[in-house]
Amino acid sequence: MRYLLLIYGQELDEPPPDDVAAASHAAYATFTADIKARGLFQAGEALTPTSTATTVRVVDGETIATDGPFAETKEAVGGFDLIEAGSLEEAVEIALRHPVAEFGTIEVRPLWGK
Repeated sequence: MRYLLLIYGQELDEPPPDDVAAASHAAYATFTADIKARGLFQAGEALTPTSTATTVRVVDGETIATDGPFAETKEAVGGFDLIEAGSLEEAVEIALRHPVAEFGTIEVRPLWGK
C-alpha cells in the first residue's frame, strides 16, 4: 500500500545557519538513501513557504482564489515523502525515523486506489 508522509514543522523567517542546514541535508540524504535501498521510496519533495501558496475554492459556483494558506497555524506542511509499505505499522516505523520527527510532526496517511 502507498502512504504519504506529510512533513510538518515550523516555518522559518530566515534560512538556518549553514552548519544547521548542512546537518539537516545530511540527515535527509541518509533517510532517503535508506528507504530507496529498501525499495520503499516513490517520491519526495520540499515545498516553498506557505506565503507562496494560493488557496482556491468554489462557493455557490463562484471561484475564490486568495493568497496564502487555507489556515494560519504554527506548523505548516513543508514537504512530503511518498512510500510503498507493507502495512501501516511499517509506514509508521519509517515515519519515526524521519529526520523531522525529532522536532516536527510526520502525518502518515494511506492513499486510496492502487
